[in-house]
Amino acid sequence: MSRRLRKAVGGLAMLAFLILYVAVAVTIAGYLPANRAIQMIYFIVAGVAWGAPLIPLIFWMEKGR
Repeated sequence: MSRRLRKAVGGLAMLAFLILYVAVAVTIAGYLPANRAIQMIYFIVAGVAWGAPLIPLIFWMEKGR
């Protein structure tokens, strides 16, 4: 697969993942208690955690392995 095609496929995969991730994160947030401290911690963790699953995809897009 050419690098250009890998980047196109990877970009679409990232977009699909992020849409799903946001939908799940917002759904889970609806079940959190009304405590602002818990909500703040949850959104900080959820706001940072989306990057970890994308690292292998980004590596594949760049190197093709």
